[in-house]
Amino acid sequence: MKYLHYKVIYKTLLIALVSFGLVSELCAERIKDVASIAGVRSNQLVGFGLVTGLSGTGDGDINLTKQSLKSVISRFGIRTSIDDIDAKNIAAVTITAELPPFIKPGQTIDVVVSALGPSTSLKGGTLLMSALRGADGSTYAVAQGNLAVGGLGVTGDDGSSLIVNVPTVGRIPRGATVEKRVATPFLTAKNIILNLHTGDFTVANRVARAINKRLGKDVANPIDATSIQVRAPEKADQRVSFTSLIEEIPLPTTIPPAKVIINSRTGTVVIGGNVRITPAAVTHGNLTVKIDEKPEVTPTGATTTTADGNIVTTPGPAITTPRSQIEANEEPARAFVFNRTVELNEIVQAINDIGAKPSDLVAILEGLKAAGALKAELIVI
Repeated sequence: MKYLHYKVIYKTLLIALVSFGLVSELCAERIKDVASIAGVRSNQLVGFGLVTGLSGTGDGDINLTKQSLKSVISRFGIRTSIDDIDAKNIAAVTITAELPPFIKPGQTIDVVVSALGPSTSLKGGTLLMSALRGADGSTYAVAQGNLAVGGLGVTGDDGSSLIVNVPTVGRIPRGATVEKRVATPFLTAKNIILNLHTGDFTVANRVARAINKRLGKDVANPIDATSIQVRAPEKADQRVSFTSLIEEIPLPTTIPPAKVIINSRTGTVVIGGNVRITPAAVTHGNLTVKIDEKPEVTPTGATTTTADGNIVTTPGPAITTPRSQIEANEEPARAFVFNRTVELNEIVQAINDIGAKPSDLVAILEGLKAAGALKAELIVI
């Protein structure tokens, strides 16, 4: 009975250790989190079209819309003049879409439709069949369908209007059918190239070492700070499973480079966790200058004596004399000293203790960088 009890405890402990290992591996940073595969990317598509069926919120008397509608009508063998067309229920639009990698002809993608002219709302409209082209000018998809518009626009007879959200932009879920496939080197190239999201020699070396540790020596070789070359199987089915295996390989924890990011427009400062400051002294104080304008106004006038002896005063223009009072108040300078190399929490605590504002904090960090005490890259955006 005691042996059975110990056996149950052993199994429970073993399951806990295995579970902890799995959880730790799942929580670790994977290769797919820091890198992407070269050639496996989406492509942008754009097109021009017409939205019909609007309730008087179209472009109106716009030649671009009228000429486009005339061109569409002429395809059906109907001749018309621009003067005979009223585009108050029609709007010229641009159509944008994103073509995912490996998508095949016949599959559908979402499209975004945006008003190009003075149309006030696309609500209730229908997009006529429009070609979506890539950067090379080829047609990769064709879009058509009813728009889903989340905005609202209302105009009163007195000219008042109310607009909620953006009624001039709509979406057509699965509104475009793919007509042409984009070629990718993933299935034909001899090697797979991994491109890091952020170039770093240390990360590139660690990715290559992690792959070689799992799959064998010289399977992966770092090319530069951004790319790692990986030998891949020739067969397509093996290459897919091989790539999936690579993406799930966990990486050791990488310490990012020391950086301080400053947003000069908003005053936001982001300090990396491994930023250090060597011994330095900082003095901080505020100077406030107050100028109070109190002009002195002196009335003027002329006095005359009438024939009957009465004195009449005629008012004249007032004379204004500037009087300025200037006061300057300077707070006592507050200083703090870094006697040794300090870390992030000490930097933040010291700056907060003196009550520095964002603009003051930027000046302090720039001064420390200029003095060579800030051991980090200072980036101003």
